[in-house]
Amino acid sequence: MPRLLHTGQVIVDLVMALDNLPVSGGDVLARSASFEAGGGFNVMAAARRNGLPVVYLGRHGNGRFGDLARAAMQAEGIEIALPASSGKDTGLCVALTEATTERTFISHLGAEGELSAEDLARVVPRADDYVYVSGYSLLLEGKAQPLLDWLLALPREVVVVFDPGPLVKAPDSAMMRALLSRIDIWTSNGPEALAFTGASDIATALSELNRHLPAEALLVVRDGPKGCWVGRGSEIEHVPGFKVQAVDSNGAGDAHAGVFIAGLAKGLKPLEAARRANAAAALAVTRWGPATSPGIAEVDSLLTE
Repeated sequence: MPRLLHTGQVIVDLVMALDNLPVSGGDVLARSASFEAGGGFNVMAAARRNGLPVVYLGRHGNGRFGDLARAAMQAEGIEIALPASSGKDTGLCVALTEATTERTFISHLGAEGELSAEDLARVVPRADDYVYVSGYSLLLEGKAQPLLDWLLALPREVVVVFDPGPLVKAPDSAMMRALLSRIDIWTSNGPEALAFTGASDIATALSELNRHLPAEALLVVRDGPKGCWVGRGSEIEHVPGFKVQAVDSNGAGDAHAGVFIAGLAKGLKPLEAARRANAAAALAVTRWGPATSPGIAEVDSLLTE
C-alpha cells in the first residue's frame, strides 16, 4: 500500500485566539491559548485520518516540545523514522488567529531544522510512495542540500509532492531550479502561487506554473472558500468549495493537501480527490486549532449532503 513520507518539520504551535493583533509595542488579551502539534504534523494527521499510512522523516527534539510532538504523532499512528535528537528541543510557532480568521505566525525552529543524508537513508521509499516536501525545508541551511540530493536520486516512480509555503516566493534560486524538474504534484494556496510566479491572478499563475514544472505535473491551487483548481497542462478545472461558517483557517490548507494525497493513493482521479479535499478543508475551518482535518466518515457525510 502507498505511504506518505513527510520530509518537512513538525513543530509545536502555541495557538492563541484574539480579536485583533496589537500594534507594535502594544498588548492584547487572547480569548484562548493552547499548545498543539503543528507544522508538518497537520498534513500527516489529515492523510492518516483518511486511511493513508504515514512516515515522518524529519528530526524531533528531546525536550518538552519534542515529547508533545511525538505523543501527537503516536496518537495518530504516524511512524517516526528517527530517534529524538540530543541537545535540542522541537521548535515553536506562535499562531495568532484574529476574529476575521486571519492567521499570523512567528516561528522558531529547533531540532527539526536539520537533516542529514544518513537520516534520510533510514527509510527506503517504495515505488508507490508519495514524498511530501515543504518549501520551508529549502530555506534551512542544515537540511536543504541533503534533502535535495536525496530527492533528485529517488526513482521516478516515487511521487514528489511540493508545498512551497509562504516563504518560497520565486523559482530562481539554484536549489529551486534543481527541484522543479522533480516535482510531480504542486499544492499551494492562491497567494503562494501568485507570489511564486509573480502573476496577478490565479489563471495566469497556473499558466506560469506549467511553464516552470514538468509537462505531466499535477497542479492543485486552493482558492479559499471557492474551492480549488486542479489539473495538468491546459486541462485545469475548478472544483467548487463548500459553504460553511469559518472560525479558524489555521490548518485548512494542510487538511486539503493531506486528504487530496490520501484520495490519490486510494486510486481516485484528481477531480474526485480534490472534491474530498475541499470538503475536508471546509470542515477544518469550522474548528479551532491547526490539525483539525476530519476523518473519512465526516468527509463522506458532507459530500452526501
